[in-house]
Amino acid sequence: MAAPTDLTLAAARDALDAGEISAKELTAAHIAAVEAARPLNAFITETPEKALAMAKASDARRKAGEAGLLDGIPLAIKDLFCTEGVLTTAGSHILDGFTPPYESTVGANLWRSGAVLLGKTNMDEFAMGSSNMTSYYGAVENPWRRRGDNRPLVPGGSSGGSAAAVAARCALGATGTDTGGSIRQPASFCGIVGLKPTYGRCSRWGIVAFASSLDQAGPMTRTVRDAALMLRAMAGYDPKDSTCVDRPVPDYEAALTGDVRGLKIGIPKEYRIDGMPAEIETLWQQGIDWLKAAGAETVDISLPHTAYALPAYYIIAPAEASSNLARYDGVRYGLRVPADSLTEMYEATRGEGFGAEVKRRVLIGTYVLSAGYYDAYYNKARRVRSLIARDFTAAFKTVDAILTPTAPSAAFAVGEKMDDPIAMYLNDVFTVPANLSGLPGVSVPAGLSAEGLPLGLQVIGRAFDEETMLKVAEVLEQAAGFDARPGFVAGGD
Repeated sequence: MAAPTDLTLAAARDALDAGEISAKELTAAHIAAVEAARPLNAFITETPEKALAMAKASDARRKAGEAGLLDGIPLAIKDLFCTEGVLTTAGSHILDGFTPPYESTVGANLWRSGAVLLGKTNMDEFAMGSSNMTSYYGAVENPWRRRGDNRPLVPGGSSGGSAAAVAARCALGATGTDTGGSIRQPASFCGIVGLKPTYGRCSRWGIVAFASSLDQAGPMTRTVRDAALMLRAMAGYDPKDSTCVDRPVPDYEAALTGDVRGLKIGIPKEYRIDGMPAEIETLWQQGIDWLKAAGAETVDISLPHTAYALPAYYIIAPAEASSNLARYDGVRYGLRVPADSLTEMYEATRGEGFGAEVKRRVLIGTYVLSAGYYDAYYNKARRVRSLIARDFTAAFKTVDAILTPTAPSAAFAVGEKMDDPIAMYLNDVFTVPANLSGLPGVSVPAGLSAEGLPLGLQVIGRAFDEETMLKVAEVLEQAAGFDARPGFVAGGD
């Protein structure tokens, strides 16, 4: 058997079932890996004692023949998910000291399936960012490095801590949230699989809100099969979330047949943007060739309103954020900065508690929702969003899935692009349309850049058809044979 931290989630499940390793042994190996990876700053809070207690309980269940779907599997949880009795910060100073008395629904589903909590991962503050540089708890480093260049790289964001932890073999899987690409883009940067489910597939209850009509929880793993397993455990109807859809959760792993013969895969011409690096175009073409070789048919399609997705997103998301973040005022929980009056206390707490990027987005959101601008900006962005969704609906009348690049570049160095918000926002150019349309999307590591960094391909599926999307993604994964390891991991490239 491979070293415990080199196992995939599915292989660890099989090893546990076969009695080749105990949950306690598997968890102890990952606790040691978390400690060794502290230079990456991937975790805000580590929970080794809790993890060992959960592993002990898992071994007891397995001995009694009561093991669940993910029993004994050590996972990392993005610090946007409320965890009962464990500090939850959303990467922000304003939530200092907040220990929820309840568990998020997704977290409860995972613990019910037997999973083990290793700790809470670092993230861009309130999930606002594409680099994981905006966290109050410091930047996260990507475990990868450019060839011949030891400068630290960003892991992507906002789920960069989760992506770095999985890539560095600290956890068999991790939760992320995706508002405009915050699962898929860091997955691409870190060489792992990141899956954003259909909006409404996973409950948002107990997840600190950024933009409520866009946020969706999903798994981050090292293989497509692992993502399928983890999504099955995470998903499910929740009456506490009015946007959660009441429909059965399929066995996603059973959909991984490896057979895509006869499927039609859409190739949207609008994703060939000006200035896109040649290596991204080359990888995309390689993905097309792999699917053709597997028996799928590629079809050129048009998503004409794609060009307006990013501007629409950066009106809608900040508008919803400005509303959601109004609750952080120093009164009930988290940071409180004393002042002479209630109004001054609000101002001082929010001024000190929020970082620069959060303040920027709250100001943008407040502006576009203000009198005289609501119709000119916010309502117009909502209409554009409807047109984007209509483009996808039309496309899916003729194709079964859509193939695009995940991100317009490989990971960039820490500090690059930070002074240019527009350059940062362009990181989401390929991922935002799926969020605006509520569609599922998955990023699969498919190759290396000229500098030896991971590059991902994205598969977008029909609403609630994650099975077909995952089937296509696994065929790409098998064809790519991506087995490169980050330099941070022993034996890495």
